Amino acid sequence: MNLIQVLFYVMAFITLASAIFVAASKSLVRSIFMFFITLFALAGLYVLALADFVAITQVVIYVGGILVLILFAFMLSGRETLEALEKQKKQFISANKIAAFFLSGIFFVVLLNMVLKVDADHLPWISSAIKTSNVITPININTDNIGINLMTRYLLPFEAISILLMMALIGAAHLSRKEQTL
Repeated sequence: MNLIQVLFYVMAFITLASAIFVAASKSLVRSIFMFFITLFALAGLYVLALADFVAITQVVIYVGGILVLILFAFMLSGRETLEALEKQKKQFISANKIAAFFLSGIFFVVLLNMVLKVDADHLPWISSAIKTSNVITPININTDNIGINLMTRYLLPFEAISILLMMALIGAAHLSRKEQTL
């Protein structure tokens, strides 16, 4: 086992453990900060996959933008709202969560089936890419190519994503404003 594999397993463990903590934690503050760690570990996995642009985008947009908006929405929300959320019944299994458990179970079975049955080292498209030397190496510069394509060929989807992020900003601002009492 080489250093890259060890780093992959460490980053994958950090990502999964912090994501499980986010979902299972009853403290909203701890969940937000563990979500921060999850997003950074995911960016580390992107770096290991030689997707440097995606890793930078992950850090800038999700960690630097969306997560900060969530944190501000939490900080600006009223104490009464947070106390009401903490007093709600928190049953792990209830009637209104059955559909979510069912879909999660199906997804888990499909994912487990794929992991056990697929031989990733001998997939046809990977074998043909290795034979034709069509592989990404660490010395290839993809960021320049991605930037040129984003501003020419894929300008419309890029602008659609910017509108989506603006909607997230407006939603966070709406959630964070104080309600007027009558």
